[in-house]
Amino acid sequence: MTMTSLPERVGRRCQDALNSLHSTVYFAPDLEVQLADHSIDDPMAVYLAGRSAALGPVGSGVVTAAFYGFKHELIARHIPRVWAQVSPGAVLEMRLRAADATLRRHLGEAVTGPEMAEAAELALRAARAGDRAGRPLYSAHADQPVPEEPHLVLWYAATLLREHRGDCHIAALQNAELGGLDALVSHSASSSGMPKEIVMSKRGWTEEDWAGAQDRLRARGLMDAEGHLTTAGVELREDIEAETDRLDRAPYETLGLADVTRLTELVGAFAATAAATGAFPAELLQIFARR
Repeated sequence: MTMTSLPERVGRRCQDALNSLHSTVYFAPDLEVQLADHSIDDPMAVYLAGRSAALGPVGSGVVTAAFYGFKHELIARHIPRVWAQVSPGAVLEMRLRAADATLRRHLGEAVTGPEMAEAAELALRAARAGDRAGRPLYSAHADQPVPEEPHLVLWYAATLLREHRGDCHIAALQNAELGGLDALVSHSASSSGMPKEIVMSKRGWTEEDWAGAQDRLRARGLMDAEGHLTTAGVELREDIEAETDRLDRAPYETLGLADVTRLTELVGAFAATAAATGAFPAELLQIFARR
């Protein structure tokens, strides 16, 4: 299949909505509360354990490779130590319980409505069409059992589709010869990027690391002296997103235009409800508004 069978960015818009709903768990306290019972109370340890648990009790090197944009020393501070405190299987169960609590809190009666069941069916059909080859996080999550309740099926499918695109994005970044930090710095400098302060606080990089990445981007003609992307830098970021779209097309091609549009509409409404009930921090809502 080629990208011509769907209009440009249709799949990306659908994935943006799905990723917003999926990410509610990362901003909720539910998983952190459960892991605190196992003496895991560092927020970064909670994040790393929750997202990497599907890979099994792997070492820090595997997680660094799969996550790409995180400093290895930050990951090594927590992985594999967390697996001595709680098993990956137990974390996956806790994560699903956290998703259940978060979605029920922010979506209310919608979790049992017909629109939820419809969205779950569409999202799962899309998620099952992903390509495992070269996509480790997608494949690891695809190995997990499908939940029974529709709102959890939707969250499970959103997880798969989020990781599928993420794995595709890493391939596009490597093809563009952008390492993890250089990719973050260039994205932060773009119009839709995360603020530097958020990236620095969540990924483990230092000011020295950041400045070094800026120097490398300047040497390639991708960034100017003030830290803004040059025309070449903007074009490269656009090319990377387009290549990610191309690599990530199979789930949305499988649904077809009408069903992709319907899934985007349904999940977008759920994400808007979650936002209205306080699921996301204010700075993230500002980023959503710019997209």
